Amino acid sequence: MTRIRADPKRQQLHWIRFDDGVERPVTVSLSSGTLVYGEQVISEEGRELRVWDPYRSKLAASLVHGLSVFAFSKGVSVLYLGASSGTTASHVSDLVGDEGIVYCVEFAPRVMRNLIQVCTTRENMVPILADAHHPEDYMQIPELVDIIYQDVAQPDQAEILITNAKRFLKPGGTAYIAVKARSIDVVAKPSDVFLKEEQKLKNAGFTIVDRISLEPFSSDHIFISMIFSGDIID
Repeated sequence: MTRIRADPKRQQLHWIRFDDGVERPVTVSLSSGTLVYGEQVISEEGRELRVWDPYRSKLAASLVHGLSVFAFSKGVSVLYLGASSGTTASHVSDLVGDEGIVYCVEFAPRVMRNLIQVCTTRENMVPILADAHHPEDYMQIPELVDIIYQDVAQPDQAEILITNAKRFLKPGGTAYIAVKARSIDVVAKPSDVFLKEEQKLKNAGFTIVDRISLEPFSSDHIFISMIFSGDIID
């Protein structure tokens, strides 16, 4: 028999324990009756609980590995860079609820079509077809956001986050980035790549809190949570 429990520290998050002892994060669906990526859904007490697959979501993998900074709660605003087809973004949508909003930036038109389909059933998700290198192209975002979440596998992924944070992230806001070593340097040791990227982020006014390897869910990745001071350090 599976068991579901509320997370005692992370608002809106639940966990499910399967018969084999494996635990996975769970979110309460904001769009009952619709699936995003074929995820397992469990009905309980008039609500639908979506099992969050860490092999499909780096945020879910970081939670399985003990992410401590969890800023996703009802009513917060999120700028999601690299939203792809909406797998992780849909769980973030569940977490921030109707009172929150998730601005979903995606560059690939074909993937954007899938993302738009997800957004049609979730009024708190806003699809934006744009290149995260150029935040000036989505200045229609009317507010500074509480959270920036980035999963953009590019050689300059740290610089992309820094540029967007300077324009959109509140001082004291939270940023998350999934750093993929092989997208930055295919020759260097991943550990050396990670240290270099972390230093860039620190120099840009971020205080790193979590630094989590995503093995075995994603190879050669680390997941970093940070608090943004709002001050750029030269």
